[in-house]
Amino acid sequence: MNAKVESNDYPLNWLRWLVVVALVAVGVVGNSYYSDVALLYRVVALLALGLVALWVAVNTAQGSVLWNVAKESQTEIRKVVWPSRQETNQTTLIVVVLTIIMAFILWLLDTAIGYVASLIIG
Repeated sequence: MNAKVESNDYPLNWLRWLVVVALVAVGVVGNSYYSDVALLYRVVALLALGLVALWVAVNTAQGSVLWNVAKESQTEIRKVVWPSRQETNQTTLIVVVLTIIMAFILWLLDTAIGYVASLIIG
């Protein structure tokens, strides 16, 4: 039943996606065709085409769902408790020290195995 509701809320959804694809194609071909025009003008034109394509895409069923997810994720990021500077420094120090210890242990293991292999090979 949700599919029927979505199709009624977004009539001609496929046509909107076709417009988005056409706008992207026009941007790619136009950028190549007008390669002799100043870069600033091409960048401004591509940004304008990109914004129009983004606006059309957001007005599709899938685009509105993606937009809602982005807004909800922004709300969730505000709820995150970020570590303090001291906690970040301590955690980084622990990782660095353990990495150095593990590197030393692996070096010792590699040296021992190499020594044993040289005794076996002769």
